[in-house]
Amino acid sequence: MLELLAPAGSMEALRAAVQNGANAVYLGCGTFNARQSAKNFPPQTLMEAVKYCHIRGVAVHLTLNTLVSDREMGDVADLIRHAASCGVDAFIVQDLGVVELCRQIAPDVAIHGSTQMTVHSLPGVLLCAAWGMSRVVLSRELSREEIRYICNNSPIEIEVFGHGALCMCYSGQCYLSAAIGGRSGNRGRCAQPCRQSYGYSRWENRYPLSLKDNCLVEYLRDLRQMGVASLKLEGRMKRPEYVAAVTQIYRRALDEGLVTREMRNTLLTA
Repeated sequence: MLELLAPAGSMEALRAAVQNGANAVYLGCGTFNARQSAKNFPPQTLMEAVKYCHIRGVAVHLTLNTLVSDREMGDVADLIRHAASCGVDAFIVQDLGVVELCRQIAPDVAIHGSTQMTVHSLPGVLLCAAWGMSRVVLSRELSREEIRYICNNSPIEIEVFGHGALCMCYSGQCYLSAAIGGRSGNRGRCAQPCRQSYGYSRWENRYPLSLKDNCLVEYLRDLRQMGVASLKLEGRMKRPEYVAAVTQIYRRALDEGLVTREMRNTLLTA
């Protein structure tokens, strides 16, 4: 079965994802995640979120997908310990130091390699498997053939992004926001300068770095046949209404095996 993994940037978005058919949700707690501008979940409400999901048979993946300094390792360790006690099902990790902390502190919780690790080849997947990860989120730039090859030869699960915003750079390798405004995407503070207009004269108000959103709703059968384990919907910064609409459409497409014009139009306007 292809897992449908939905974003939960707030408790309202989490409920929207669960009530509209998500098999799993991913969320941030505190500051060690790639979407610090989302509402996220304070440590004291994480237990409530996990209970809400588990009662309804939905898994919870906690994002720890930023680079961490040595002086922050103690705080990260406390968060890992707390999240494990709350019963989260997986950690989504970028920093290899955090990977090791997860293995030491919470060996029973699965570790997923974040797309921020820039894993875009089979050797990268095999290295993640050797580090103890049970799943890797592939870079969003890979082609159908590359994804199929990796799935056919991977000893661990493969997750891919199926819908939402695309970064103009390889995931985890963009320094544009840090260079322009001192807000690093690898620290969860991307200001999205690639979404701004650049140019002058007749080239004003052009957006040469802003990519169109990803939408793989027409290719769900192909992803299943490739061996993809999880389809991720991007959007922890989005409204609960967006999460509800997109999750519901992908749930229908997965269950019914068809995509109507109405479903396509909703995805375009969500």
